[in-house]
Amino acid sequence: MDINKKKATTFVILLGCISLFADMTYESARSINGQYLEVLGTSGTTVGWVAGLGELLGYGLRIVSGYFADKTKKYWLIAISGYIINLLSVPLLALAGYWQLAVVLMILERIGKALRTPSRDAMLSFGASQMGSGWGFGLHEAMDQTGATVGPLLIALALYAHNNNYKIAYAFLAIPAIIAITILLVASSLYPNPSNLEIKNTSLVTKGYPKLFWLYILSTVFIALGYADFPLMAYHFKSHSIMNDETIPIFYAIAMAAEGLVALLLGKLFDKLGITVLIVASFIAFFFAPLVFRGNFFMALIGVIIWGIGMGAQESVMKAIVAEMLPAQNRGKGFGLFNTAFGTFWFTGSFIMGRLYDISINRLILFSVITQLIAVILLVFLIDGKALKILKVKQNIHT
Repeated sequence: MDINKKKATTFVILLGCISLFADMTYESARSINGQYLEVLGTSGTTVGWVAGLGELLGYGLRIVSGYFADKTKKYWLIAISGYIINLLSVPLLALAGYWQLAVVLMILERIGKALRTPSRDAMLSFGASQMGSGWGFGLHEAMDQTGATVGPLLIALALYAHNNNYKIAYAFLAIPAIIAITILLVASSLYPNPSNLEIKNTSLVTKGYPKLFWLYILSTVFIALGYADFPLMAYHFKSHSIMNDETIPIFYAIAMAAEGLVALLLGKLFDKLGITVLIVASFIAFFFAPLVFRGNFFMALIGVIIWGIGMGAQESVMKAIVAEMLPAQNRGKGFGLFNTAFGTFWFTGSFIMGRLYDISINRLILFSVITQLIAVILLVFLIDGKALKILKVKQNIHT
């Protein structure tokens, strides 16, 4: 391994460590947010609306953050600011005595993530260019999901040990939050200019946004439209007594473990096979809704694993494709645009599914399955052989 590749790999691993402890913080919170809101007296519509609004802001504001990241090149400053807001909002939920205050903090956590993610993804793409984008993003996501797996398990243990005291559980999450911020500050001092890690090459795309990029966004927004957020699933598990309170975060941890393992596998396969792996993963994922919302305990378990598979593809292959399509100077804005479109439709879908849940669970399932199927069809017809050829040529540059 040459010295540049070694430095890039170390950088990607450092970012992965940050994400590991960050996910241990906010993904743990997300594993109990749904049932916490139920305890505080909200409806399924409210849970779906809150989850959707959080994702809308969490994704939608990334277009602004990404623009300023590329404009100012202050990737670290923007990322650090976002992480602080993102992570410190979580333990403050321990002080929320009313659902309205809890909602504000949950949304603030998503805003912090919106601020820091385009900068983080752009910096990650610089390092991943040395390794192969699929493998780099997949490795990062695997580390990310390690935290998202361990965290909910610890939260489940905390709930069990403290008689389902949610305030103690949220307060506990201050520990991984502080660790993540500490590693972040160390990484920023060791790699003050991460763009220097980017492989310089003359790729097929040199400026602007190619038509393929917009076609790709069109297909992926249907994935977002029909993908339920976990708080709505957690609300369903509790309200229908599918399982006890401390088991719900364990289910979330299992989904996160599946997401991490799948991200690692799909990332590696993407560097060899291209976008076909996203089509296959998306086809598998649209079976999650009937299993989760109409199944018994064991069917729900299979459903959340399938849901995790879809999330793994979204967090690794989807981002790797964006990195392959766009030049370095437009990547922050590109990730911002992509995430804004994805988040807007995630919000729309979450709101619709939350409303449908209160009306008819069968209609919710039908809506989810149809939109996911449309996404697969669009990926097949819009991201065709030409796209595969383009991405394959770009991947060959790395190897």
